[in-house]
Amino acid sequence: MAITQVSPQSLQQQLQENPQAYFLLDVREPFEYQIANLDNSVLIPMNQIPEHLVELNKEQKIVVICHHGMRSENVAYYLDQQGFGQVFDLTGGIDAWARKCDSGMALY
Repeated sequence: MAITQVSPQSLQQQLQENPQAYFLLDVREPFEYQIANLDNSVLIPMNQIPEHLVELNKEQKIVVICHHGMRSENVAYYLDQQGFGQVFDLTGGIDAWARKCDSGMALY
């Protein structure tokens, strides 16, 4: 099954309309999160996702975020396999968000 992609612009618009529309799951490493992150996102590094599954709501829409979109897509597939029904991958990751939605955000 293909994971649904959400573009930075689409996500930004939806979050402006409803800040609680999605649970923002950032799967990068802590040092990356400190450089740049989305407001209200929750950091759970990719390798820690299995031990934190119980903290995630299977009924909630989850957008998975990483640097360029590779790790987040892998985590999104994993969550889908674990029974999470509404998982989205941020196309291009935080890098694309910074370039297309938030010019003040640090690039790395």
